[in-house]
Amino acid sequence: MSPTPEEKARQTIDGLLKAAGWIVQDRADANIDAGPGVAIREFALGHGFGEADYLLFADGRAVGVIEAKKEGSTLVGVEIQTQKYSEGIPAALPAPRRPLPFLYQSTGIETRFTNLLEPNATSRNVFSFHRPETISQWLNDDLASAGSTLKARIASVPPLSPFGLRAAQFTAINALEESLAHGRRRSLIQMATGSGKTYTACSALYRLIKFAGARRVLFLVDRGNLGRQTLKEFQAFRTPDDGRLFTELYNVQHLQSSRIDPVAKVCISTIQRLYSMLEGKELDPELDEQSGSTLEMLKRPPEPISYNVAIPIETFDLIVTDECHRSIYNLWRQVLEYFDASLIGLTATPSKQTLGFFNQNLIMEYPFEQAVADGVNVDFDLYTIRTLISEHGSVINAGFQVDYRDRQTRKIRWELADQDIP
Repeated sequence: MSPTPEEKARQTIDGLLKAAGWIVQDRADANIDAGPGVAIREFALGHGFGEADYLLFADGRAVGVIEAKKEGSTLVGVEIQTQKYSEGIPAALPAPRRPLPFLYQSTGIETRFTNLLEPNATSRNVFSFHRPETISQWLNDDLASAGSTLKARIASVPPLSPFGLRAAQFTAINALEESLAHGRRRSLIQMATGSGKTYTACSALYRLIKFAGARRVLFLVDRGNLGRQTLKEFQAFRTPDDGRLFTELYNVQHLQSSRIDPVAKVCISTIQRLYSMLEGKELDPELDEQSGSTLEMLKRPPEPISYNVAIPIETFDLIVTDECHRSIYNLWRQVLEYFDASLIGLTATPSKQTLGFFNQNLIMEYPFEQAVADGVNVDFDLYTIRTLISEHGSVINAGFQVDYRDRQTRKIRWELADQDIP
């Protein structure tokens, strides 16, 4: 007998849980101490609460619930049902927080997650399940100090001093912190080229790391030379409170291999390198120096990304994507949506697609005209320069070597021109 749609969904969910480090057990063979994370299928709850599709245990403690639905089901709104299950945990079970704080709803194809430790908690899409070690850390942090989530900590950062910042940079950082504190997972900053976008990002990330306790930040760039420029910005950035360099306080890694430094607070990478890392492949160094947003790349059909055990979805708390009007398409969009992180987009030229990807949450607009009016940028004049060749063209004389490209194979061959070529 072929499995039902519900059974197929649970088979896929089992695979996702195992990949993330959970031990999946049947209720009859349950052992909550079998490992750091145990997921027990069809766990009977208290009277009147039925049974949870999966009950999650981390370090022997009940911490969360998964509600499984068949493929194609709409998950928005299902968190209400999941929360009901989280409230029906038998009193005899070890559970340091009641209701259980971590709620998942999944079809195996789509998964949503709610963290009840966060203020004004809402569900969000996630690529897969979090690792049990991460769940335990979140719970332990909360037990040690209420309001320990990143969202809560951002809401309590000290006021920003305008010292050393241009007015637009001051406004952008305040707007970003407000957006993140309200739980908006995608924030878009538009600032004219040359007006200090990267410096603004360095200033904002310093505050989010120091005062909000962001564990690790990813700074995505379009090509290798921009990554080197960004590294220099962090190396030259002096903190506004004690004047030390950013890199004297925090490790900044410019990714040149497939290994993420576990103590790095900021990782700088091209989006094509990160894609290769998620695929478990080495990247050709030449590709790292090319723009990831070429026409060829945009036409390339995206191959589905699978869960990478070495790079779990919670690897980064925040992702800054520079020139984000290029990185939200096709192949690269998958990279951005793999991680359970808040996305911060930087661009000088947002398109309608960019605004759509960031849920219309444009928190800062600073166009070139305003930058010129503020004296931040210098205006330009257009000149047309006419030359004899630009006006009348030129000629390749017979006898010179000329390259010809085969239209089918694209192979180039060199031949002597047997006549003048205008």
